[in-house]
Amino acid sequence: MALKIERGIRKGAVRGVAYGTEGIGKSTLAAQWPNPVILDTEDGTGRLDVARVRCPDWMTLYGALVDLSGDPQGFGTVVIDSIDWAERSLLDHMLKKDGKRSVEDYGFGKGFVKLAEQFSTLLGLCDQIVDRGVHVLLVGHSTVKRTSPPDMDEGWDRYELKLSKQVGPLVKEWSDLLLFANYRTRIVEGADGRNRAKGGKERVLFTERTAAWDAKNRFGLAPEIPMTIEALAPIFAAAPAPSATRAEPSLFDRLAERIAACKIVEALGKAGDYVEQMGSEGQLTADQVKQLEALIGQRHDQIEPEVANA
Repeated sequence: MALKIERGIRKGAVRGVAYGTEGIGKSTLAAQWPNPVILDTEDGTGRLDVARVRCPDWMTLYGALVDLSGDPQGFGTVVIDSIDWAERSLLDHMLKKDGKRSVEDYGFGKGFVKLAEQFSTLLGLCDQIVDRGVHVLLVGHSTVKRTSPPDMDEGWDRYELKLSKQVGPLVKEWSDLLLFANYRTRIVEGADGRNRAKGGKERVLFTERTAAWDAKNRFGLAPEIPMTIEALAPIFAAAPAPSATRAEPSLFDRLAERIAACKIVEALGKAGDYVEQMGSEGQLTADQVKQLEALIGQRHDQIEPEVANA
């Protein structure tokens, strides 16, 4: 079989993550990305003049991503603000669904493994949005954690995404652009010989990993840039404009709409059987099957109360 060889830079929408300290302006920066819609998981964008969908729980967030993956509705960027609150919503959903009081009730480490598996379905939907030429930006908070590499005698503190140790690596690997936002500071020695911090007012974005923080970029950005949308212009220049017309719905999109329209548990069962069949025939990828099964479970949770109250 002849290989299909591509050459040169492949243009595409951006898989972005921006995280940093509290109140530094991450949401404000996200609102300046091309024609954004913000999926607000923590009700933190009320002071911004933006298009938003309030997503106070996991099912609302997941449903919004399913809708946007089928039809971006003319938006150029989908923002999840914040991704750590999204993870918290997923954990709350899991505990309620499984009748658990805490993640430890699943058994040692099992709850966080399940959390990561379920969270990967969200990233799968984000990929489908990116495939439609729409940027996806995940906004997160930072936390300081101690790291102790096995080849070093001593550890140190560093900034990381405020996510569980299972979900954090998934998000970092998924991204093309991982930005760490912080204030520029410098240490000076005072007249008394004591070190003091100076600055702390200029906001900057770090785009490359150091011992002190996680960051990366695949766009050739400088290691440190101003925290402005103008400084990020090169990443948007590398991306084609999203299509203005809606493509013919894929098998995945049609099944997602069918599941969302189910009114009785029996119909969901039939939809599940069909999803399994399409997966076995190779018409759906394993990741798409997992996403649809998660959607079936969420719709089941919605239907059950309706049946009980009938």
